[in-house]
Amino acid sequence: MRYRVWRIAYKIRRWYLMRYTKYAIRDTGSRGATLLDTVVGTALMLIVFLGIAAAFQLSLDVVTNNKARAGAIALGNERMEYLRSLSYTQIGVEGGIPAGIVPQEETVSWNGIEYTRRTSVLYADDPGDGLGELDENSIITDYKTIRVEVSWTARQGERSVVLVGRASPNGVEVAVAGGILAITVVNAAAEPVFDAQVDIINTEVSPAINIRTYTNSNGAVTYIGAPAASNYQITVSRAGYSTDQTYPVTAENPNPTPRHLTVADNETTSQTFAIDLVSTKTVETYKALEPSTWEDTFANDTKIAVFNGTEISGGRVRFAGNPPFPPTASVQSIAIAPSQVSRWKTLSWNDVEPSDTEIFYQLYTSDGATLIPDAVLPNNSTGFSTSSVDISTIPAGTYPGLRIGAILKTKNPGAPTPSIDDWTIEYEGPSPFPNLSFSMQGLKTIGNNPTVYKYDEVHSSGAGASLTLQNVEWDTYTLSVPTTTNYALSESCDDPQPETLDPASSQTTQLYVVPYDPSTLLVDVRASGSNALLTGASVRLYKTGYDETLSTSSCGQIFFEGLEEATYSIEVSKTGYQTYGSADVTVFDGALLSVVLISL
Repeated sequence: MRYRVWRIAYKIRRWYLMRYTKYAIRDTGSRGATLLDTVVGTALMLIVFLGIAAAFQLSLDVVTNNKARAGAIALGNERMEYLRSLSYTQIGVEGGIPAGIVPQEETVSWNGIEYTRRTSVLYADDPGDGLGELDENSIITDYKTIRVEVSWTARQGERSVVLVGRASPNGVEVAVAGGILAITVVNAAAEPVFDAQVDIINTEVSPAINIRTYTNSNGAVTYIGAPAASNYQITVSRAGYSTDQTYPVTAENPNPTPRHLTVADNETTSQTFAIDLVSTKTVETYKALEPSTWEDTFANDTKIAVFNGTEISGGRVRFAGNPPFPPTASVQSIAIAPSQVSRWKTLSWNDVEPSDTEIFYQLYTSDGATLIPDAVLPNNSTGFSTSSVDISTIPAGTYPGLRIGAILKTKNPGAPTPSIDDWTIEYEGPSPFPNLSFSMQGLKTIGNNPTVYKYDEVHSSGAGASLTLQNVEWDTYTLSVPTTTNYALSESCDDPQPETLDPASSQTTQLYVVPYDPSTLLVDVRASGSNALLTGASVRLYKTGYDETLSTSSCGQIFFEGLEEATYSIEVSKTGYQTYGSADVTVFDGALLSVVLISL
């Protein structure tokens, strides 16, 4: 074998050299070998040997799998023949419907290979004499279907062999006491779930029932001849999916839904269960309105974006150079754009204005190209000369970044220059809030009167102010902050509460809290049709003795605090939408209001 391979490699190398070199190779007894000869020959031999090795491995896998398959078939036939050797009434599995002495699942070693053998026996209704109520003789237990599956783990993954057979009674079919237990499994879209694991347990019958089976392509499992009894415990699951089940009557859940099933003679008991792929939910917690400050004392020019006839000298901004000075000069800061800002507060400064000089201050958008409109910040176009300026009317959701601009003026070119010592913007924004307790409650229930929720847990955001929950079932969840924390929820991003978690998704929710006050109102504003949250919407809340207008944040929400327990009026407006109004907004114990604006 080795000699053949060597001869093949040698002939390939000789052809290559004759094809791509100008030298003729003479097949003599004393020929020399160049470095190129050696490299090419080695590479070709390596290719040949790799091919041989791959072919050998493939053939080995084929032989091994054939051997394993033969063993699986033998084990399946063995079980099938054993069941057929029993009398018709004895054919069944342990804990099954019908019951028997054969294990439902067992591990068997054969020829050094470990197999898993699963056996199921079910009554079947033959369509030849009619199905169900249309059966000619009203007997739907016409015969028994035997299914034997033998699986093993190969190098390529799990393999299996399935044998299916039929066992008929000796003579005419015989009616069997009991009813029909029909289980259907669907996903969130009400589509059948194939191969879902269904566990059926009932310890109140004799022999006890303990079945593990799997749904067919229609997401269904049907057992004919189930003994008449109550307390059939059903649990449905699948790897990577949520779980659904029946529930017992307990003191905490006296009226469960669905409760354990009851099967009656000659009746069909049906139940549908819903499972789907699980999701991940991350919750981050913040203190919503922590005061923060941006300041420039002009120690250097790192916070200045534009000098126009100005300079920094002696820790001040002034006219550049020496007299005579031009009539005007200007300066503009870099963008003041905190990573998260909930509310702009004030603009302030300290300056020196000698006789015949003055300085006016203005606010620009974060790119420095556009003044904040007077409709948002009154008198901004003419500028401000008295510190400090209330800038809370600027919606942080619409203007998450600002720039400060100043115009320096002088009427006497030779007079001392006006100068700015410092300028400051104060704002409120969130900061991480570690170890905050919050509750998370789903909309799905497993009991009523009283209502018992399927998911109702209290969590902590931990030292990192963030908690990630794995394997969460799809549902509509409401997150809240218990009053025992002395904090209240002021905002929830990226979606107000409650929020829907879809199957096989990943969702992050940011909770912003403020010190607890029972008289608060959290408003979210959405667009009709798309249901999208609207930033920068104007929200006016008023009654006798109170009138405040705020703008929705980047999360499309606004929080009013320090209110009275009373009824208020509200007006919500945004350019391009019809104005919403209501005179019946009740503020009590952390009120919530969702407003939908209709586009023009």
